[in-house]
Parts: sequence; structure tokens; C-alpha cells
Amino acid sequence: MKCIGENLNIMSVKYGKALKERDAKPLQELAIQQAEAGMDWIDLNIGPAGKMGEELMTWLVPVVHEVVDTPLALDTSNIKAIEAGLKAHTKCRPLINSIMVRPERMAALLPLAKKYDADFVALLWGPEGMPRDENERGALCSEIVFKATEEFGIAPERIYVDPIQTPVNVQQIQIMSCLEFMKMFQDIAPGCQSTIGLSNVSNGPPEDLRPILNQVMAIILKRYGLASAIVDCFDFRLHEIMRGKHPDIEALVHKVEDGVAIDMGKLSKEESDYVKTTKVILGHNLYSDSWLEI
Repeated sequence: MKCIGENLNIMSVKYGKALKERDAKPLQELAIQQAEAGMDWIDLNIGPAGKMGEELMTWLVPVVHEVVDTPLALDTSNIKAIEAGLKAHTKCRPLINSIMVRPERMAALLPLAKKYDADFVALLWGPEGMPRDENERGALCSEIVFKATEEFGIAPERIYVDPIQTPVNVQQIQIMSCLEFMKMFQDIAPGCQSTIGLSNVSNGPPEDLRPILNQVMAIILKRYGLASAIVDCFDFRLHEIMRGKHPDIEALVHKVEDGVAIDMGKLSKEESDYVKTTKVILGHNLYSDSWLEI
């Protein structure tokens, strides 16, 4: 699985301040850390960016590429800022993060993906917002893939479909819907790739519990063929799991998925935590902040 580093985000106190003040040093230091962590893309999340979006992205892309060669994911709702980033991104192929399945967004951004030969994230967020189930996800996926490939001639491998991850403490049923969509993804969009905002599953739970939620979610989605994910570049255990370096933990999570009886008394504390977390994510147990203590 490929990794998109999520940490350069305007919502961060440190990096948000650096973006607003055009302070290159902390942003470049983070870019180097992300490259050293093996990120396949570095996400540049500048938010809506308002009137300053074009200028900010025009400044930011060369600042990052001054110190690393890693491809960049251009993450903003400001269409003019996206195009400014595409113009400035001359080292390698950029990634547009993201294009929602809404007529006005597709009309504005798909031509840019074609013009600048960019990969893009197809975010399955439609005119009515969050899809209600896997069937709506499938319909939205078909719509944007057809438009991109048939109307604009964009190659399927340039498209990274994001079915949208939701927090485990809010909408466990949406997690199952996402997994059901992933089961049929390649039949709906052959040749396309997939991605997801992995950290969304742990958005809300206590900070110390977020890593294991992200790690277990990655294992589950990996089994369903997820090609990439937007991740915390400092969660090195997660990176190892995504790259298949902990097959024993993956096998244990899959046993829970498959309904295999597990003798919890024979597990280590770490193994027990992974089993309990899997059961929470899959909705076998109700979420609470104390799920590892039960």
C-alpha cells in the first residue's frame, strides 16, 4: 500500500502558523521527515485558503520541492489554488486531492486533471453529501469514473477512489458500508485505484488510542484491496503494517473478521488489544473509550 502523508495541514498549530507567515523552514523540515518516512506523496492541505490560495500554493509547492522530490497532493477546495499548484508542480506527477462527485466540482477539476496529466482522488461525496450505503457509493463511483475516462480520456490508473472513512465512535454502520463497497470496487471501476483518509476512523477517540484504530483499519482495508491511504507520517508501526511487515498481526485480525473462535487467555496484551479493536471497528462490540480495558 502507498502512503500519503497528512501532516502538513493548515489546521496544525505549528504548520498552520508557518503557512500563514510564509515560514519555509518548519515546512521543509516536515517535508524531509515525510520523505524519510517513505511517504509516496506529501499532502499540502491549505484549507479553503480564500483569496490567498493561489499565491500560497504557488509559493508552497516550490518550497517543498526545494528539499524533496516526493510527489505532492494538492489539498484545497479552492479551484484556482489547485491550478496554481499544478502549474508549479514540475518535478513529477501531482495528485489532486480531491474531486467530489458533484457536477460543479467535476466540471471545474476534471479538465485540470487532464490538462496537467495529474492523478486525482475521486471523493465519493455527492450532491446530497455522504453516501448512505455501499450502493450509493457504487453509483457515485460509476458516475465520476465514467465522466473522467469517457468524456476526458483520463486513464483509469490515474483515478484513486475514496469511499470516505467515518469515525468509529460515531458511525460504525458506515464503516461496514465502506467495506462492502470495497468488495465490489474492482467490478465497478476496473483499472482504477483506491485510497482513504485512514485517520478519520480515529477522529474523536483519545489520542493514545488513535494509532491502534488506524492500524487495525489499515489491515482490514488492505484485505479488501485498498491501494493507498492518507496517514500520519509519524506512525511508523502503521507504515510497517501497510507494507506487510507484521503478518502475524494481520492473520489475527483476519481471524476475528472470519468469526474464528479466539482464546483470549492465550494472547499477549498486544495481541488482545488488536482483537478487541477489530471487534469494535467491525461493530461486534459497541464503541467506548475504554474498549481495551473491558
